[in-house]
Amino acid sequence: MRADTAPRHTPAASRLHPPPGIRFAGIGDEAAPGLAGQVRAHQLLGWSAIELRDVDGTALADLDDAAFERVAGTLAGAGLDVVCVDSRIANWARPVTGDFELDRGELERLAPRCAALGTRHIRVMSYPNDPDAPLDEPEWAREVIARMRRLARQAEDAGLVLLHENCAGWAGADAARALRLLAEVDSPALRLVFDTGNGVAYGYEAYDLLTELVAWVDHVQVKDARAEAGEAVYTLPGEGSCRVADCLRLLLDHGYTGTWSIEPHRTVRPHEGLADAGQDGVAEFVRYGRALEALAAGLSGEGAR
Repeated sequence: MRADTAPRHTPAASRLHPPPGIRFAGIGDEAAPGLAGQVRAHQLLGWSAIELRDVDGTALADLDDAAFERVAGTLAGAGLDVVCVDSRIANWARPVTGDFELDRGELERLAPRCAALGTRHIRVMSYPNDPDAPLDEPEWAREVIARMRRLARQAEDAGLVLLHENCAGWAGADAARALRLLAEVDSPALRLVFDTGNGVAYGYEAYDLLTELVAWVDHVQVKDARAEAGEAVYTLPGEGSCRVADCLRLLLDHGYTGTWSIEPHRTVRPHEGLADAGQDGVAEFVRYGRALEALAAGLSGEGAR
């Protein structure tokens, strides 16, 4: 996958504000691997919230205590609220036949760290099938639901909410499966994060999926893309084929309040090992954030203040 190579420009100095009830944030490691760069990108945007995934290539759950304390202290000193932690629980690298204790252990480690950071939200997925020894669909479904039920109970006990993403996994690209997962787990500790741009890579129309799931969405990741020669080419929000503006408008029309968090996937995609040494990830992240601000202002009819 490659990023769109549109010309860069310096972000405008003027600020455009989100619709009422909406905060802007971004997944920090899409700007820079180190925390200093992640913080700087958000400060340049003037945003007060961040979504955490990796710091210096290490997942939040794997940081040692001293490193985590430095992260928490730096974010507090910068005035950045953490709105969500992106875990590896049930993600694309952990098939349904894998060691479940990895997920239970990661959730156990994240619980006190989320409390220290002041967030209840942890992004999860729903287990891809085993590529070497795949389960048949009914067995795959049963195992996913059983695991997610146990994780949701664990999250409930810790005062956390797991946010299932429309990405890799049994329920990632299918609204009926996602709704079944929510119904059978039947826990206030399981809700949804909706990524506007995953449909191109995973073969579905994001807006159509959202129409069926919108009532369950507690967090939004903003991404856009178009398909070229069988690959997802990631664009600025509103310039791809993912109907980002329509998705955001639909959320607002259904009373959504919460965070719209950018995941540009352009010069930096840490989970794919992509970091374009020829590009400034912070500058591109800021450019992307300004594009979201402009798109959001168009939804509400707001001009620059």
